[in-house]
Amino acid sequence: MLTTIIRVVILYLFVSASIRIMGKRNIGELQPTELVITLLLSEFASIPIEDNSVPLINSLIPVMILISLEIINSVISMKSTKFRSISDGNALLIIKDGKLDQKQLKKLRFTVDDVLSALRQKDVFDINEVAYAIIETNGTLSVLLKPQFQNATKQDVKVKTKNDGYTCPVIIDGVVLKKNLDVLEINKEDIERILEKKKVHKKQIFLMNIDKNKNAEIILKE
Repeated sequence: MLTTIIRVVILYLFVSASIRIMGKRNIGELQPTELVITLLLSEFASIPIEDNSVPLINSLIPVMILISLEIINSVISMKSTKFRSISDGNALLIIKDGKLDQKQLKKLRFTVDDVLSALRQKDVFDINEVAYAIIETNGTLSVLLKPQFQNATKQDVKVKTKNDGYTCPVIIDGVVLKKNLDVLEINKEDIERILEKKKVHKKQIFLMNIDKNKNAEIILKE
């Protein structure tokens, strides 16, 4: 039993580190090669857990080889557009000016229902409102509506706006996040002044967000 627990811990740490090396993506955003490697990683990792007689190295070596292949693939893809096209495929235009491209749908093996369902997930219920719709290499749908169906922006209605910049969490569960202070170009003294003004101690804070203009939003611990 102890052997199994140790194997699980080792493989968990090793596979987690391997996936971190591959980069951060959601499952729905994985390219085909990345998805294949992810599936193979789980398969190789499960073998020594199911059978303690299998040496642990028999899984670690294949995992290292797969990660090496993924890194090599990524490097070559960055250098060569042709290789990237072969490896990851190309985005395909399936709707132009409200009209479906049936040839592209057949190439993708998409039904009309598939397209309409994907459009509804983008809050588009009428295909005639679509200027362009593109299937990305990871299978997701990108949609550009015709101008008359796009939401008006503040620029369209000539409303003046101010840019408060990127809002970051600076305190989580009473702990100050120094790396986010650096992003906002503020220091701990600035945070202390804000807390003093708000009459609250950092240990009372569950979450504190702040923007570059030092506008703070605080959620206290319950």
